[in-house]
Amino acid sequence: MSKPEYDLCVIGAGSAGLVAAAGAAAIGAKVVLVEKHKMGGDCLNYGCVPSKALLHSAKVAQTLRSAAAAGIDAHLPEIDLARVMQRVRSVIQTIEPHDSPERFRSLGVEVIFGAGKFTGPQGFEVNGRTLSARKYIIATGSRPAVPDIPGLNSVPYLTNETIFDLAESIPRLIVLGSGPIGVELAQAFTRLGSQVLLVDFQQRILKNEDQELAAVVEARLRHEGAALHLGATPLRFEGEAGRIRLLIKTTDGMEQWLEGSHLLVAAGRRANIENLGLAAAGVQVSNGRIVTDKRLRTANSDIYACGDVVGPYQFTHMAEHHAGIALRGALFHLPAGIEEHVIPWCTFSDPELARVGLSETEAKAQGISYQAYTFPFKEIDRAITDGETAGLAKILVAPNGKLLGAAIVGPNAGELIHEYVLALAKNMKVSDLASMIHIYPTLAQINRQVANQQFKSRLTPTARRWIKFLFKLRGG
Repeated sequence: MSKPEYDLCVIGAGSAGLVAAAGAAAIGAKVVLVEKHKMGGDCLNYGCVPSKALLHSAKVAQTLRSAAAAGIDAHLPEIDLARVMQRVRSVIQTIEPHDSPERFRSLGVEVIFGAGKFTGPQGFEVNGRTLSARKYIIATGSRPAVPDIPGLNSVPYLTNETIFDLAESIPRLIVLGSGPIGVELAQAFTRLGSQVLLVDFQQRILKNEDQELAAVVEARLRHEGAALHLGATPLRFEGEAGRIRLLIKTTDGMEQWLEGSHLLVAAGRRANIENLGLAAAGVQVSNGRIVTDKRLRTANSDIYACGDVVGPYQFTHMAEHHAGIALRGALFHLPAGIEEHVIPWCTFSDPELARVGLSETEAKAQGISYQAYTFPFKEIDRAITDGETAGLAKILVAPNGKLLGAAIVGPNAGELIHEYVLALAKNMKVSDLASMIHIYPTLAQINRQVANQQFKSRLTPTARRWIKFLFKLRGG
């Protein structure tokens, strides 16, 4: 058998693939990177980068609307969606060189554009050429899932892959799905002047989040003017560009027509695993995802998979984490694995909602003993000065004082959650967080304050009497 041409073949140039290819090249491996479309994957081109750029413009518009609350007279914003989308594309172009083929070639990575497939356990064919490598990493990402609803394929619809190409105004937008993508874009377009109708068969938005915290985001959406049709069953679509109609069955069993100028489908993601020749390579698939062990090895020990094709956490930071694990296994045979209990995530609505570790629902389902503690932003001085008091922090604490999970809904929640990520990773007690010095006045004070709630809960009347007796205290 001839010696493989490459040390590593990476299939897919999204977040996971780029991290894996750059990391392998940096330590001296001979790497080939295969991508059939655009480098940077979903995050750069259709996901994190453009959506956060859009959210920024939307927040500027909302800030102008609420300027009077800060004692400033401001005119209502005049929104030019074409210019907003132009800015979104300019942000992509600014970041794009970091993920460019030129940069990766400068790192020593051979970049090939084309759709390829495995021809067997050890060969990957692209553009009529068969590549051979010691190890392979599949990182082909995911795409929007399109539900099977009658008439949907007969009407024009948008996804996160196409909506940022729009230049015309969106008078009335139907958003199908109330997960993170649906919620973020629903709020963004509401703030940019569209009438938004958010539809989901779930009874509440953000179904995977703590209900108490998700309710804060839901209330904000309603307050800003979005129409939420929750617990609604989509029955069928009809219409044409500019006039799309959706028939739904409401929670009371009644049928109702909704009408919009545009339709956004935000009903989840589907892994890109078709036409890769996985069966020929001996790679197993289950429930639409590639099956791996904790080291991200597939049934073929020479092939690893990471990112959205593995799931279930379809986040850019998770894809990057996966890439590091797969790389250590593929090149160095190190037994690195995924520690799911320290995976954080955030929905970048306003207010943001971030979480790490166990939720109350998960703790109850697993029979884990815990005590929940909360603290509101309305009692944090910096939140008061900034006029952003909606939301709270919640922590789950084990009987031994160890942190089990944390969730925050409020301003900068995506930043604030990292203190809890570290606490979980280092197996810290909540008392450790309570004893940390937090700068005043900052929003991070909420992390100390919610931790203090555990200490206060132990100050029962009996405990107070004993403390007064032992230390000869004279207070009431």
